[in-house]
Amino acid sequence: MGRERTAGSSLETELAKHKGIELHGGYLRIVFMWRRKRHRQSLGLPSTKANIKHAAQLRAAILHEIKTGTFDYARHFPDSVNSKNKTSRKDESLKQLIKRYKPLKAVDITPMTESKYEVALDICVELVGADRFASILLPEDIQLLRTQLITDRAPSTTNHYLATFAGFLYWCENNGYARAGLAATCNRFAMAAKDPDPLTRDEFDRLLSKGCLHIQDSAAITLAVFTGLRPGELCALGVEDIDLDAGAIKVTRAITADGDFKVPKTERSRTVLLMPPALEACRQLIALVADLKPLKVQVFLNRHESRIDEVTPLLSPGTQARKEVINEWFTPTAWNTKWGNVQRRAGIRHRRPYQTRHTYACWCLSARGNLAFIAKQMGHKDFTMLVEVYAKWMDDESEAELKHIWNGICTARNR
Repeated sequence: MGRERTAGSSLETELAKHKGIELHGGYLRIVFMWRRKRHRQSLGLPSTKANIKHAAQLRAAILHEIKTGTFDYARHFPDSVNSKNKTSRKDESLKQLIKRYKPLKAVDITPMTESKYEVALDICVELVGADRFASILLPEDIQLLRTQLITDRAPSTTNHYLATFAGFLYWCENNGYARAGLAATCNRFAMAAKDPDPLTRDEFDRLLSKGCLHIQDSAAITLAVFTGLRPGELCALGVEDIDLDAGAIKVTRAITADGDFKVPKTERSRTVLLMPPALEACRQLIALVADLKPLKVQVFLNRHESRIDEVTPLLSPGTQARKEVINEWFTPTAWNTKWGNVQRRAGIRHRRPYQTRHTYACWCLSARGNLAFIAKQMGHKDFTMLVEVYAKWMDDESEAELKHIWNGICTARNR
């Protein structure tokens, strides 16, 4: 009898040493917090010193898994009611889910966009924890991700990552892997609107007279400024796209940084009517590539469809190249390098190549051009963007425009 009391007292002492270990109905059970709920899980083991130590080690392992976001209730307790009934979401790690999600997303985007998405997704998953289960992610995990991303990245880059990761989380929610509303917590950072930074007429003249060392460069920059073409559209132009008699360019493709061809940004071709300087620039560029033969290029319409265009590069790197092995087309990155060198030699403030497009819009608006016409020339769906982006240039001309309107009203009244 004394021995039994001694043994019982010894087990009670051992049990008291370990937090979260209880005796219930003659069997050991462990207690832990998971998904903000207290769980008491029976182990079906009698109370012995060895079993108590085993229970303590098991609880410690579970607490570690919960902390790192890798706890799988069903793996530890496959026969538990908590595994079968109370866990409504599926437990899978982010690295497993992202591996399945990427090819499903890829079918709707171009290869270049796919590579950007993969970089964003991989970085976000790494920061959140690749081995964590999507089912246990909380809004505070996304808030922490936002903090980590913005630490050493520009707001625009961070917002791209958050938007991409939100798409992944929506997929997880819809398929039962994550709690509802998690994707909505990927709030983007507010960004200060950047005004266009167009060239002045003096800067434009200096670019041509001092910055350009070859007629191809001066003609290409003139064409860009007086048409508003995007850099990728400018580099993808072919001789066959230009109608000198009609004074127009047909914009049907753009080239990416990887050298792939795609349809223009709005996915629609457009006709750009040429001002005299742009028309003369086209004549000069066509003359420079008169000896070149047309090339067949594959233009991607979307991920699964493409067409073959047979065109002669209007801007050919071979026109000025000193190397024997050269590309047949300028890419936007190569044009960016050339544009930077031209600005440096001209001694003007550095701008991105896209500012030639802004220059076209601002010059046209300052000349009180028709908004609908300018928007069509630039490939916008309507003139809403013109009003939003270039309002400053329209406001600068408000007094002159008022006089112009009043004169028109007076002329009509006197008829």
